[in-house]
Amino acid sequence: MVYILILVVILLFAIHFYRKEKRHSVKPFPEHWHKLLMENVLYYKNLSKGRQLVFQQKMMQFLSEVYIDGVQFELEELDKILIAASAVIPVFGFKEWHYTNLSGILLYPDNFNEDMQFSSKGNSRNIGGIVGNGRFEKQMILSKKALYHGFRNTTDKSNTGIHEFVHLIDKLDDRTDGVPERLLEHQYAIPWLNLIHKEIEAINDNHSDIRKYGGTNQAEFFAVASEYFFERPDLLKKKHPELYKMLVKCFNQKLANPIKN
Repeated sequence: MVYILILVVILLFAIHFYRKEKRHSVKPFPEHWHKLLMENVLYYKNLSKGRQLVFQQKMMQFLSEVYIDGVQFELEELDKILIAASAVIPVFGFKEWHYTNLSGILLYPDNFNEDMQFSSKGNSRNIGGIVGNGRFEKQMILSKKALYHGFRNTTDKSNTGIHEFVHLIDKLDDRTDGVPERLLEHQYAIPWLNLIHKEIEAINDNHSDIRKYGGTNQAEFFAVASEYFFERPDLLKKKHPELYKMLVKCFNQKLANPIKN
């Protein structure tokens, strides 16, 4: 079963690379997507009408550059919307952005294990998303269950989609090390590293409200802290003002507005 699934994934990726040679033009934003975004993406809902139009354009640009496939189920419009929103949110502060290190996304119906199986029994299916390496370079695998949960729960400081796209941003300099050189100016690198180490130590000493997984390493801290920044900027600014200021510089976004449902 494991080998068959991996073979299917490899074949899907091969199709991605073959089809990628024929780039699609940017399609118009479907008007009814606005309602779906308002109902499901709080970040979008909190934007002004003018900024919402920019968000829509960036979404469609992203969807024209990346192929998305569902595994053992047919993709729904909301699947694409939430994936595109996950991609746009971290880079919305920049005039133009292209994920040059991503060509295809596989969406699984549920969480999966290290063998990329989602139908196995037991508690090993605890992975909600990964950014591929090696033969899966420029690919991402996401769990639909985890993706939807990230947008439905707006108070838990967690969002799997954003988490994985932050990893992609981190990886743009060919190193997933928690130091996004494409975003942080050189003079902030050392202060950022010092801040990371201080915050990781606090997490591992149980003296932080940042999700425990952020204490794993620098790369995971950056992704977890970014989830917190985009999900609960008001709370991050209050509890971790130094971290909030650094992420404002990093993402070129100020988001310290209260959560509005």
